[in-house]
Amino acid sequence: MTAADDAMDALVRTTFEVTGVLTRIGAAHDMSLTQLRVLGILRDRRARVTDLAAYLGLDKSTMSGLIDRAQRRGLLTRAKNLEDGRVVEVYATPAGLELAQRVEDEIRRALAPAVGRLAPEQLDRLAGLLDVVSSRS
Repeated sequence: MTAADDAMDALVRTTFEVTGVLTRIGAAHDMSLTQLRVLGILRDRRARVTDLAAYLGLDKSTMSGLIDRAQRRGLLTRAKNLEDGRVVEVYATPAGLELAQRVEDEIRRALAPAVGRLAPEQLDRLAGLLDVVSSRS
């Protein structure tokens, strides 16, 4: 096995572990992993449905359905863009922001044991390497 193979295996194992944490926490709040991702994305910005769909790799109708369900729960809402009234954006409501914060806190607690095994310089190196691996070019 090459170093690249070892790195890919470690990345996949880590992805499975983190996805498991996210799925479990999402389920505790009656949310799918995709719904969690949407709430996480919208915690600090407004976005067009088409942009969210493209980022998440979903078609627009699927994305609209996810937003509709979150809107019925009072977590997200839609509004016209202030600069271009033809554009409709989605954003988190106060209840959605509160849930996003609670979920983030739960995720941090759940992942703390794993990152707690690393020294500060290892954490810095890991964060830098993951930024390189996850960057979209």
